[in-house]
Amino acid sequence: MLDKTGIAKRIAREVKDGMYVNLGIGIPTLVANYIPEGINVELQSENGILGMGPFPFEGEEDADMINAGKQTVTLLPGASIFDSAMSFGMIRSQRVHLTILGAMEVSENGDIANWKIPGKMVKGMGGAMDLVASARNIIVAMQHVNKAGESKLLPSCTLPLTGVKCVKKIVTELGVFDVMEGGGFRLLERAPGVSVEQIRNSTAGKLIVEGEIPEMVL
Repeated sequence: MLDKTGIAKRIAREVKDGMYVNLGIGIPTLVANYIPEGINVELQSENGILGMGPFPFEGEEDADMINAGKQTVTLLPGASIFDSAMSFGMIRSQRVHLTILGAMEVSENGDIANWKIPGKMVKGMGGAMDLVASARNIIVAMQHVNKAGESKLLPSCTLPLTGVKCVKKIVTELGVFDVMEGGGFRLLERAPGVSVEQIRNSTAGKLIVEGEIPEMVL
């Protein structure tokens, strides 16, 4: 199975040259470290950065330079810094080609729940609802099962929804999945050493397996 770094490495392969990409907090922030060489992308952070680079090396951090998850980041040559109003103007006007988000649950119809667990205090929904309402393409980086071993890929979400029918692709520690228009998770790739049967047993929602499923290449 993949660790968080492995998930980020696999998702980085989905990033194409010339894209404007928003990275959510959690696993998605790691994607910035694994953009393939020769691929030029503009990473956007909703707190007001365009041209975000990878995490800084230890000792080179700038406490004033942070991403939406309050982690210190670097800026690439030509980067811009602006206020949240302009940042969300970019997001709402669909200037961002790809949004990579974490999630607590995803349904087989592409619904996403990633902002609140009832009864637990949250600081706020952040930009998640704007992102899922406006993004052209959403890839979710998430753990396949929770700490109790229960699937987080479900027939329908049990937690408050962030967005409806918006997720296109999911990468977990077990594999890569497309969310089908008619509902269901279509298995595209297996994580190294993971069997289709293991994925089937860990997926509560409708799993679609067609033909021989290749092992993921990182």
